[in-house]
Amino acid sequence: MNDEAAHILVVDDDDRLRDLLQRYLGEYGFRVSTASSAAEARVALSGLDFDLLVLDLMMPGESGLDLTKDIRQTKTLPILLLTAMGEPSDRIAGLEVGADDYLAKPFEPRELVLRIEAILRRGGPKVAALTEVTFGDCRFDIERGELLRDGALVRLTSGEMEMLRLFTRSPGVTVGRAELLAEAEADAGNVRAVDVQITRLRRKIESDPKEPRHLCTVWGQGYVFWLD
Repeated sequence: MNDEAAHILVVDDDDRLRDLLQRYLGEYGFRVSTASSAAEARVALSGLDFDLLVLDLMMPGESGLDLTKDIRQTKTLPILLLTAMGEPSDRIAGLEVGADDYLAKPFEPRELVLRIEAILRRGGPKVAALTEVTFGDCRFDIERGELLRDGALVRLTSGEMEMLRLFTRSPGVTVGRAELLAEAEADAGNVRAVDVQITRLRRKIESDPKEPRHLCTVWGQGYVFWLD
């Protein structure tokens, strides 16, 4: 992991969500630490410097709102609040005590990444983006658009290259066909062109294209790409 990458502390009492965010944000190039309560977060904050705090608003014991208020007494650490409460009054309460942004659950992980990047651009360190990914027996250089499989160069069309770039920059995020149409350089009305591109790309990256492990279909929504 790049030591220059932004270091994020995720605080949430939901074990599943906390682990999911740690994995997802890590795949996106961030350094990630976690805490399951405000008390654990205080311990982490006392020993390490973080670039941003992703904090659940409603937790047993001390709430995220109270922790935000306390942190603001001594730190300018950017804070993004997560909450299942979507009422405007709840959002305003979080912003009033010093939060930088607010995201209601459930949310798309990709939206969380975009909001984090926006906060960091406003004054924090640059976000370290992935430049190369490995999956299965493949290695893909995102900047060059170069795919190697078992060390051998695999030829990609320009549409396949841009599509693979989109997927590898957002692993674990479901991408709809409408968004993929632009990357496939296809007629906006020809949705089937996306499926054709996906089929061709699977032949180039999957050990068994009929049972894909990395480029998977999300029925009724689009496709999702998984790293190992």
